[in-house]
Amino acid sequence: MAAEKKVNKIIKDAGYTPMEGRAIVVTYAPANLSEQISRFFSNEFFVLQMCTDSLVLVPFGKLALDLKKEVALEIPYDRIHRAEVREDLLNYRIELDTEDGLIALSAQQKELSEFRSSGTLAAGISGLGTGQAGAGFLKPENWHRANLDATLEALKEL
Repeated sequence: MAAEKKVNKIIKDAGYTPMEGRAIVVTYAPANLSEQISRFFSNEFFVLQMCTDSLVLVPFGKLALDLKKEVALEIPYDRIHRAEVREDLLNYRIELDTEDGLIALSAQQKELSEFRSSGTLAAGISGLGTGQAGAGFLKPENWHRANLDATLEALKEL
């Protein structure tokens, strides 16, 4: 469960300049429904951060669900030939056609974010901030939800 400023610190420490409000939680997109079902309990999650010159993926740890202090993948913008974003059931499918091939990612839609992995990873415990667990000091900001629309629009413009 990472605060957005922790994401920005990891990205800056790795030598990149993160763009404000352009980080979302993603996974690699499954090829088909069978793969989606088989990966349901073992999916790897990443922060996709738009930086000034490239997209950067930072992995979450599988056990601690905290961000690892490493960059798993960097995709310079000038290597992206096409970016497509479309709805895919309860998610968005992000396809990046690069010089090295197609990279397909999946981002959970914001409307159910607090009840799904993106809300847990971007805000803490699922249900907080939704009125389900009360309000007040327990209400964290879900940066995945807050950043999703603008990040998807910026990706479409690549």
